[in-house]
Amino acid sequence: MSGGQSCLTANDWICGEYVRSRGQELTDATVQHVWITLVSVAIGLLIAFPLALLARGDGGRRSRFAGPVLGLTTVLYTVPSLAMFSLLLPVFGLSAAVVVTGLVLYSLTVLVRNILAGLEAVPAEAREAALGMGYGRGRLLWEVELPLALPALLAGVRIATVSTVALTTVGAIVGYGGLGALIVDGLDSLFKAQVLTASVICVLLAVVADLLLLTLQRLLTPWTRPRTPRIRTTGRAAVSTTRIAKAG
Repeated sequence: MSGGQSCLTANDWICGEYVRSRGQELTDATVQHVWITLVSVAIGLLIAFPLALLARGDGGRRSRFAGPVLGLTTVLYTVPSLAMFSLLLPVFGLSAAVVVTGLVLYSLTVLVRNILAGLEAVPAEAREAALGMGYGRGRLLWEVELPLALPALLAGVRIATVSTVALTTVGAIVGYGGLGALIVDGLDSLFKAQVLTASVICVLLAVVADLLLLTLQRLLTPWTRPRTPRIRTTGRAAVSTTRIAKAG
C-alpha cells in the first residue's frame, strides 16, 4: 500500500485485503482443488494396482503383458494436458469427470511403475519361506509382498499426488481447476494479488500433501528407518551398549 491507497486499488502482488475480502472464494477453490486431487489419486491407485499385478510375472520374469501395460501408460503421460482434456470432452462434457479422468490417466505411469518395482524387489527368500509355510497366492500378496513393497508404492503415491496438485490447475479450461481457475481469471484481468495468492496456496498444498504422505510412509514402514545404537549413561560418561572387541 502506498500513499494511503488500498493494495487492491494499487493492484499489488501481496495484498492482505484481498485474502480477507475473498476468503470464501479462496476456500471454495482450495476445497475443490483438494477434492479433485484426492479422488484422482485414489482412483489411479485402484486402477494401477491390478495393472501392476498383470505386468508382474513369476520367477523373476515379467509377464507378456508388461510391455503393453508400461508402454500404454507411458504414451498416455506424453499426451499434453490440453489435448487430453479436449479428447475427453465429447465423452464426459463440461464436468469434473473430464479433469478427474485425465489426472487418473496421467498418474498411472508413476503408480504402475512404482508398484511393479516394489513387488519385484521383494526377496525371493521371503516368497519361498511363505509358500513353504502354506501361504496361498492371495495371502502371500497381502501379508508378505505388499507390506515389503510399501516403500516403493508410497513413494509413487507421493510423486503422483504432488504432480496431480499441479496438473489440477489445467482443469480451469473446463471450469473445474480449483485454484487454477483463480490463476487464469487473475491472469486475464491482470489481478496480481489473485494470481500470487492462488499460486502460493497451490504450492503449499503440494508441500503439505508430500509431508503428510512422507509421515504416513515412515509410520507404515518403520523397518526402513536408520537405526542408531542405544546409549547408556553412567555419571557423566556415555557408554555405548554395543561392546567393542579389543584386538590382542
